[in-house]
Amino acid sequence: MPQLDISPWPMVILSMIVALFYFIQLKLLNFTFHNIPSSKTMKTQKHKMIWELKWTKIYLPLSTYQ
Repeated sequence: MPQLDISPWPMVILSMIVALFYFIQLKLLNFTFHNIPSSKTMKTQKHKMIWELKWTKIYLPLSTYQ
C-alpha cells in the first residue's frame, strides 16, 4: 500500500494562512471605523424619581416591650 506524501502540506497550510490574512486585511480596508467623541463633554441630566418629589414621613421602628 503506497504511503501518502505529506511533504507539500506545510506549504499549503502556510499559503492558506497568508491568503486568509490578505483577505481579512482587504475586508478591514473597506471598513470605516467611527471616531470616539472624547472631546465632547456630555452633561448628565438628573431625573428625579417620584419618591424624591414627594415628602414622606420616616417612622422609627417600633420599640419592643420588655
